[in-house]
This record gives sequence, C-alpha cells and structure tokens, in this order.
Amino acid sequence: MEKTVSEAIAYRRSTRVYKDEPIDNEKVKQCLRNASLAPTSSNLQLWEFYHVRSKDTLENLAKACFNQNAAKTAQQLVVVVTRKDLWKQRAQANIDFLNTVFDKPDLEPRLVKRKKQAEDYYKKLIPTIYSDFFGILGFIKYWIFQVVGLFRPIYRQTRLSDMRIVAHKSAGLAAQNFMISMAGIGYDTCPMEGSDTLRVKQILDLPRGAEINMIIGCGIRDVKGIYGPRFRVPFEEVYFEK
Repeated sequence: MEKTVSEAIAYRRSTRVYKDEPIDNEKVKQCLRNASLAPTSSNLQLWEFYHVRSKDTLENLAKACFNQNAAKTAQQLVVVVTRKDLWKQRAQANIDFLNTVFDKPDLEPRLVKRKKQAEDYYKKLIPTIYSDFFGILGFIKYWIFQVVGLFRPIYRQTRLSDMRIVAHKSAGLAAQNFMISMAGIGYDTCPMEGSDTLRVKQILDLPRGAEINMIIGCGIRDVKGIYGPRFRVPFEEVYFEK
C-alpha cells in the first residue's frame, strides 16, 4: 500500500547503503514522471532526468561520486540536470501549447486577453530576462532594474548567475517530487552533491550548457544505510509569524 504524503515525507531518509536487491524500472520511471509535474519558474521546465540502469555507467558514475556508498551500492541512479540553455525552446513550447489550447474561432474575450498576456510573457518578458552575452547584458539589466526598483517593485534577478540559481531551484523541486514519490512506494533515495560534475557530464555525454543539479542514489535501504536518528533544528527556531 502506498503511503500518504505525510507518511512518505516522514519515511524518507538519505539512505547511504542499499540492499543488493533490484528495484522496478517502471516504478522508478513513474516517480520521474511525478518529478516532471513539479512547479517550475515560468513553466520553462529547464530540467532533464537521466535514469541510469547500465552496470558500466553505474560503476563509472560511482567513481565520479568518489565511490561513496550511496552511489556504489545504489541499484539505480538518477541524475537531475539543469538546462538553462534551452530557455528559447521551452518558451516556444509554451507558446505552441497556448496556440493549441486556445485555437477556437469563438474564443471568449477574457480568454483572448489571457492568451495575449501569456504570449507577451513568453515572447517579450522571458527573452528580456534570459538573454545574455557572456554575462554583460545581465550586468547591464541588473543595474537598470536596481535603479527602476528605487521607485517601484521590480524583478531584480537578471544576471547570468541569478538565472542559474532559478534553474537549479526548479530542478531541486523536481528532485524532491521524485524522492517523495519513491518513499511513497517504499523505495529509498539519497541526494548527492559530492561528485566530479565535469566527469559526470562526460560519462552522460551532456552538452556544455547542461549543469548537474544532483545525483540521486536509488534502492531499498539496508539496515546499515541509515547512519543515525534524524536530527532537525527545533521547528520554533525556523518558523516565524508576521
């Protein structure tokens, strides 16, 4: 029986040693479909998920992860990749979707207006935010927006580094969707940042514009796989009402 969301969150632990027991490929793939439903900035979905099952690739990736147990004993690995470089294609995909959904001769005026606003967003605003040239345009936009921000609220994250952060935040949300989905069916995961990301890109034959967000070990927890009781800073120290 699948767990409730709260049960899955409570069950999920970063598992660093897995049993030598196979897990169902299709179930993992379904959890990745759930990952793709995560919220994402401007619905650009600047992510890719690499579901690694090949023994040779698993061994190579484990080495690139410094042979840490969470990689070395994993039955499968999932590599979450950001693709900020695909923003034009993903913006166009949103425009194509809008044209399909709103392709009706008798469209209500409010829907015509909504379509126009969405098209302007993807045709004008997104290029303004994401266009750059070796970081120079982003720097110029940043200072222009800072000046405008003296007089009214304005979006300020316009530099190349800012947009990378946006892409990685969205990818992190997708990764969490995946890990909670895995926990919901009794599978375990461990998100890893410790890796030689250049070697990981070479192993997966990723293009230059791709960036590694995290590598997630997947399997069924061994009794030795949970290194200790869960520790969290007291909730009262991180919760504030205003």
